[in-house]
Amino acid sequence: MPQSKIIDAIIAAVDARRDDLIGLTQDLVRIPTLNPPGLNYREICDFLAARLRGAGFTVEMIRATGAPGDSDANPRWNLVARREGGAAGECVHFNSHHDVVEVGQGWTVDPFGGELRDGRIYGRGSCDMKGGLAASIIAAEAFIAACPDYRGAIEISATADEESGGFGGVAWLAERGFFSPERVQHVIIPEPLNKDRICLGHRGVWWAEIKTHGRIAHGSMPFLGDCAVRHMGAVLAEMESTLFPALARKRTDMPVVPEGARQSTLNINSIHGGADEPEQGYTGLPAPCVPDRCRMVIDRRYLIEENREEVRAEVVALLDHLAETRPGFEYEIRDLHDVIPSMTDRNAPIVQTVSRAIGRVLGHDPEYVVSPGTYDQKHIDRIGRLKNCIAYGPGILDLAHKPDEWVGVDDMMDSARVMALSLNELLGGG
Repeated sequence: MPQSKIIDAIIAAVDARRDDLIGLTQDLVRIPTLNPPGLNYREICDFLAARLRGAGFTVEMIRATGAPGDSDANPRWNLVARREGGAAGECVHFNSHHDVVEVGQGWTVDPFGGELRDGRIYGRGSCDMKGGLAASIIAAEAFIAACPDYRGAIEISATADEESGGFGGVAWLAERGFFSPERVQHVIIPEPLNKDRICLGHRGVWWAEIKTHGRIAHGSMPFLGDCAVRHMGAVLAEMESTLFPALARKRTDMPVVPEGARQSTLNINSIHGGADEPEQGYTGLPAPCVPDRCRMVIDRRYLIEENREEVRAEVVALLDHLAETRPGFEYEIRDLHDVIPSMTDRNAPIVQTVSRAIGRVLGHDPEYVVSPGTYDQKHIDRIGRLKNCIAYGPGILDLAHKPDEWVGVDDMMDSARVMALSLNELLGGG
């Protein structure tokens, strides 16, 4: 069959599944897979397993036993489904996380209702990223229907805990070879980066905890103690005067979006000084004490032109300067989390394939971007050693984690067409 006829058949197969795509997305949104604590992970994996087995996939259900967050009350379940073609070839893997963040305040619709209104499906996780998961399934099923004799293999995974680092999901699977280049050659992560964008990777991240120490005393005689909170205030003042301006001068050639993230950034994630917060419902006053300890967590996002050692050294140098110049200043610093930047080459096979599919479906070339925050590509790259990986999927990233989150049906359909045509090019349908 001529290639043009095959492409027309694939597009028609996707188009015929519009109602199915809507219903599948709604069904996924209606399973409240909240993280934390990790609710209903097994339920959504069971739901997807039944769907994919019906499409001829072999399904594995994998619990990340012992991973961070895993417990008998809230086990970390993952699904990996694989369908072999009729001949030897490469494997294309679609990876989506099934967990969603807390609901939060300000919703005007049921956050787990999956309401369809004006071409949009509303609900927590609709955009990030159950719409992308549904689009990848529809794309695979449409491609298989149009090209049953494809070569190679198609994999679809639904994985846990991306919203809290992915350690009970993609990291766990990568450590066990599920993303090795021998098993998988191409990976698409349908994160909501807009249907005409290809996300090549992400900035790096270094989280750390800084503690300052003081000396406890009666709050009416603070001169007899040493206030750890004031010492932490000196850290903040030094950051404001020297570190933040220095970070603003660091710029990257990575195509990070939005524009403000093309520089190095530092977020003060939390600060707590003195005694622990009382339990909820306690109505008494705190004891009058000079705080002898203060804790701050920082979230440093860095560029591919930087390295983790220099990023950490900047903060340590600032703290050492205060230790030398500020009487009584003592500190501790502890690394909490570290992810190196990742960026797939624009000439990589998966990038060029999806780019051509976007051009065919949307009529123009894609925009190439890099995410300001990390996602599960970090584990596929660092642990799996698989570089041929991108994020591409429907949805507007700015809507993620917000009230009244939604994903557009037309955007999901276009993304499904792009994914299906990418399968055709990589697996030689027909």
